Amino acid sequence: MAIFDTVTKTQVQTHPIDFVNCCFGFKQNDVVFLEHITPEQPNIEMHQVDSVMKVMLNGEEVLVHFEFQTNDSYDPDMDIRMAGYIIRLIETYRMPVYSNVIYLRPDAGKNDRGYYEQNIRGHRIFVEYQVLILIEMDGQQILDSKHVGLIPFTPLMTPPNDVDEVEWLRRCVQVADSIDVPNKPAYFAGLAVIGNLKYDHQTIIDIISEETVQESPLVQYLTEKATIEGIQQGIQQGEKSRALEDILEVLGVRLQPDAANAFRPELVEIDDLQHLKVLLRAASLADTPEDFQKALDSNGIEQ
Repeated sequence: MAIFDTVTKTQVQTHPIDFVNCCFGFKQNDVVFLEHITPEQPNIEMHQVDSVMKVMLNGEEVLVHFEFQTNDSYDPDMDIRMAGYIIRLIETYRMPVYSNVIYLRPDAGKNDRGYYEQNIRGHRIFVEYQVLILIEMDGQQILDSKHVGLIPFTPLMTPPNDVDEVEWLRRCVQVADSIDVPNKPAYFAGLAVIGNLKYDHQTIIDIISEETVQESPLVQYLTEKATIEGIQQGIQQGEKSRALEDILEVLGVRLQPDAANAFRPELVEIDDLQHLKVLLRAASLADTPEDFQKALDSNGIEQ
């Protein structure tokens, strides 16, 4: 999703060492950020990596790689994507790679094993990466440590047991307001966009209005530049259009273009993005039009 890509990449670009420390569990002292890297991908079909940094770790130059996911990845599955990224980074830069995927939504990433494995005798492949799910992270630890780049993500992290969701959001906003950053409205806009994955837009705006010392410019910035509900609706519509075209493209390869286009009228009537994701997987497995029609008739329930 474009808005979340922008927000997450902005935080990594401006506060890289916080993410590097997160990769190493905040236990590695001898680490120095060197530079951001923009890898060249071999062909246009490959996904662009989200963030790659060169750092000095215990006197050795290594790469730290992050992918941010709002939802689970199915086309291809995340383990396949990550294995591809890692191997290409090693091939291109010839240095160790510490690869991570961060899942934003509380219900995402639960089935990500953190590795890709091909278990064929004589041809075994094992590529491992770290899975970080925000809801499984200790949000209070991040607030107490004031890791500037990570604080906009804390509304999606686990609060202390005695703090309810609204009070937790308020606490995150209070700590964010205490941080000295060059563009405070943009910083809060990032928190608001990320927080909107869990909290409704108005609740976020109300708490920011109540708790910040820059009420007017912050609310104006959020209202004019990041009207989240409207943005998300547009993004969701774009995702649906993309999913539809992906389904038709896969069907055109698996079956025939004419057979694929025959399904278009029925597909355009589907508003549920998750249903479309299920159908994309079904399209990749269909050997006949009847196979895909069966998936359509299942009404979005994976068999």
